[in-house]
This record gives sequence, structure tokens and C-alpha cells, in this order.
Amino acid sequence: MSDAHLLYRFGIALAIGFLIGLQREFSYRGAEAPTFAGVRTFSLLSLGGCAAAFVAETSGAPALLPVFFGVVGALVIASYLSTARKGDVGSTTEVAALITVLNGALCYGGRLQLAAAIGVAVTVVLSAKNPLQKLVARVTTEDLMATLKFGVVTAIVLPLLPRDPLGPPPFDVLVPYELWLMVVLISAIGFIGYVLIQIAGPKRGIGLTGVLGGLVSSTALTLSFAQKSRDDERLGKPFALAIVVAWTMMFARILVAVAVINRNLLDLLWIPLAAATAAGAAFSIWLHFEGRDSPDTEITFSNPFEVGPALRFGFLYAVVLLVSRAAQLEFGDQGVLLSALVAGFADVDAITLSLAELSRSGQGLSLEAAAQGVVVAAMSNTAMKGGIVLTTASSSLRRRIWPAIVAILGCGLALAFL
Repeated sequence: MSDAHLLYRFGIALAIGFLIGLQREFSYRGAEAPTFAGVRTFSLLSLGGCAAAFVAETSGAPALLPVFFGVVGALVIASYLSTARKGDVGSTTEVAALITVLNGALCYGGRLQLAAAIGVAVTVVLSAKNPLQKLVARVTTEDLMATLKFGVVTAIVLPLLPRDPLGPPPFDVLVPYELWLMVVLISAIGFIGYVLIQIAGPKRGIGLTGVLGGLVSSTALTLSFAQKSRDDERLGKPFALAIVVAWTMMFARILVAVAVINRNLLDLLWIPLAAATAAGAAFSIWLHFEGRDSPDTEITFSNPFEVGPALRFGFLYAVVLLVSRAAQLEFGDQGVLLSALVAGFADVDAITLSLAELSRSGQGLSLEAAAQGVVVAAMSNTAMKGGIVLTTASSSLRRRIWPAIVAILGCGLALAFL
């Protein structure tokens, strides 16, 4: 290994240790009892791990690295015992120090991307103390049990599911393992939004409600705010903002799901959905500056990891996948578009995953037809939610929402079929 490469690895180790140490020293700034390790100590720990790995390899003494780690561990234990006697039983900084040593060794081993990712992850976790404490305070027993049940079903049952189709066409698209894998994907996206909502708290700004609600369920948010808007006409402007933001986030969800399943489809899909997203974002910005009143509001979402709703989504996804495959075999691409139009009213995630899978797995569906089908489903879902607002909301909300419906549908459909 050249000296330049060696210095580069040590430099990365130094940078990672500096980053973690900076966070630790910043978090203890102004505290009565300073942390036992700050910027300098963490930088040295990371460099020490890298140097120990280097000397262990070049001297032919592989035990040197474990010995160095043991010495650092003894110092960490001594520091912990000292602080624990003063009533501080937290061990976060001490554990971070041990990880930093091992990360330095990873740098010398050439795993620079992994070491950098671990370093950033450690820094993020250390910085997220307050948000995580808020999350834990708001987690209910039902949330915990729902997540654990879903984890058991996914971790234990998923690997045992058959990976072969259930029958000849059109049943050849029904692969139990892949069906549940798609349920996990959609539930995970929704769960991210659900966790962020719990961190933000039961009362939040209207724009943030739209963003996070769109990750979980833009339909639930639309229905809730349409009904609430009838209580006070003045809520029309802020509720319109939240609803349009949630619709815009739905398009982002679709792009993320397609990117995971079928990157080739994403190449054709991102332009029309980006146009619809831009239209929604532009209208949201206009609403934001047109009416600055942003009341705190509360909306209840269920945990996306609840087994019951996940099973219902899995069943719906299987039905949509089967119907789409049958329509493709019977009517070709036109049948796929028709099934996408109808399925979009029920659940845009199910038809999106279905078309992404059909166009990826050699089932004869072209990428162009799949892209048009996903856009049609997204637009029909948007039209359905627009219909909810136009038929159930207050006149103030209806008056502000219909231009957004026209703009989003026009941009998405126009670019999908050009």
C-alpha cells in the first residue's frame, strides 16, 4: 500500500472521530459535568484504532488490536464507574467511544464507505436524544405490540413462504414470498411517516401535517380535513394547504416504491409524476403565502405495522395484481390501463406495485404501458380524493382545492401520454 493511500485511510479515521467527538462535546456544552471524551479524545480513539490495526498487520502480531481495544475498554469502564458514583448512570458516550475505536480499524482495513456510514449513523443517533425520548414517551402499548407482531410475521413467516407461482397464467404472478415482501415495503414507508408524526407530537403545524400525513395515508388526511372544514369556514385555506401537500407526498411515495422494485420503469415514470409533484408544490407555496394562518391540528393515524391492515393490503395487492395480469392477457395494454383506472380509486400503492412487478418480471407488459398505468392510477386516486373534498368539505375548502385538482391531473396525464 502506498503512503498516499495509507494517509488517506488515517485521514478518514481522523475525520470520523472528529465528527463524533464534536457532537459529544456540543451536547455537553454548558453542562455542570463535562463528558469524559470530546473532539480531541474521539479523534485520538479513531486514529488509535486505525494505527493498532496497521501495526498488528505490519508487525505480524494480530493480537495487538484486541489488546488495544481492551485497554480502551478498561479506561471506558473506569470512566463509567466514576460518573456512575456521581449519579450519572448513562453510558452513551462510553459505548460511542468503543465503536469509534473499531471504526478506526475498519478505516485501515479499507472499508471506508462502511466506516463513514457507521460514523454518520452514530452521530445521528447521539444527536437524536430529545426526538427519540419524545417518541418513546408517545409510544403506546398497542403501537409496540403491533410492531412486534408485524416483525414476527415478517422475520419468521416471510422466509418460509413459497417462492414459486401459485399456478398457470394469470395466477403465475401470485408468488406468496413476493406478495408479502411488497406489504413490508409499503408498510415501512408508512411507518416512517408514522414515527415522524409521533416525534412531532399530537399538535403540529398544518404544512408538516400534510407532509407526514402524505407518507402514511393521504386519503385519511383528506377525508379528516374535509370533514373538519365544515366546523369553521376560516379553516379552508390551511386545510387546503395540508391536503395538497399530502397529495404531493403521495407522488413521492410512488417514485420511492418504483425505484425499489423496477428502476427501468422509474426512468419513464419520473417525468410525469415530477410534473404533478411540481404542480402540487407550486400550488402549496401559493396557498402558504396566500394565507399565513397555520393552526395546530390533530389527526389520528393507525400504526402501518398492524397485522390486520397489512393482511388486508396484501389481499388487495394480490387481487389487483391478478386482475391486472388477466386484463393484460385478455385485452393487452388497454386492459392494463382500465384496471389501473379502477384500482387507483381503491389503493394507488397496490396497483403501483402490481404494474412495477409485471413490467419487471418478463410478464409481457411493456415499460411504457406500465408507466402510463401508474400515472393513470395516481391521477384517478387524486381525482377520488378531490371528489371527497368537493362533495363533503366546506365551500371555502372546495373553492381553494379545485384549481389544484385541475393542475395536478392536467400535468400528470399530459406528460404521461405525450
